[in-house]
Amino acid sequence: MEIEILSVSGSKPLCKIHVNEDATIRDVKDKIHQTIKKSLYPDRQSIKLEVKGRSLKDETTLKSINIDNGAKLYLHDLGPQISWKNVFLAEYAGPLFVYLWVYQRPWILYGSESTEPGTVATIAAVCWSIHYGKRLLETLFVHRFSHGTMPLRNLFKNCSYYWLFALYIAYHINHPLYTAPCSTCVYVGVAGFMICELGNFSIHVLLKNLRPPGTKVRRIPRPDGNPFSLLFNYVSCPNYTYEFGSWLFFTIMTKCAPAGIFAIVGLYQMSVWALGKHRNYKKEFPDYPKGRKAILPFIL
Repeated sequence: MEIEILSVSGSKPLCKIHVNEDATIRDVKDKIHQTIKKSLYPDRQSIKLEVKGRSLKDETTLKSINIDNGAKLYLHDLGPQISWKNVFLAEYAGPLFVYLWVYQRPWILYGSESTEPGTVATIAAVCWSIHYGKRLLETLFVHRFSHGTMPLRNLFKNCSYYWLFALYIAYHINHPLYTAPCSTCVYVGVAGFMICELGNFSIHVLLKNLRPPGTKVRRIPRPDGNPFSLLFNYVSCPNYTYEFGSWLFFTIMTKCAPAGIFAIVGLYQMSVWALGKHRNYKKEFPDYPKGRKAILPFIL
């Protein structure tokens, strides 16, 4: 059957494509890519039923939305895209390299007569490396992304957040005038940090196993026998809870105000994400556990 494709900007006709009756929106995007121009690849396209309507999902069939021969669909060019995996790799590799560079106390930051970092600064560098090294490995081998791409322009905003905070925190912890906290704070901070890192990793593995490879199946996440997963009895997004915990204990371990600011800013952003996911869970699953909060047990 024949479908006319129009632009959402002024409803300008772009092309006409021919697809089978059982085609999906993804098939439509592939046809548009072949017909209009090679630069308009499928991930760059948003297909809508109306100019101001919602974007249709790739797996949606034309039959399910009553599209027949001679119908019209609207195309929105999303602009250059980048895969979420590459975004995550850039976000996490940057802070790792920036922090370790500052840890070496380069003359450009501290002058040519700076001394070697102290014990706590070294412990902090190890913990920082563990965290972002774990994130890089999870991106490569654990995470499954619901959305394939994001706008390229967002890459610079996201990287700026992580990279600049890394520089801000590293500068203070590795400064020659840095004063380390008491031994108790260091021990408590390191222990709490490692527990939260293990908890965060455990939740990411559980969420990966919840969705069969190559599918977009959604299920209610529940504890799986791993003691770290018991937090699912209290919150919808325990991975965010553990993430905040890691930076809270990192702050205790280093007694560094910029690290505390990073933890609070991160908590705010993760709370926004967690509340959204919590609402979606309750909307999608009528039997979703009622006692759960979004990110902080009994609080939020």
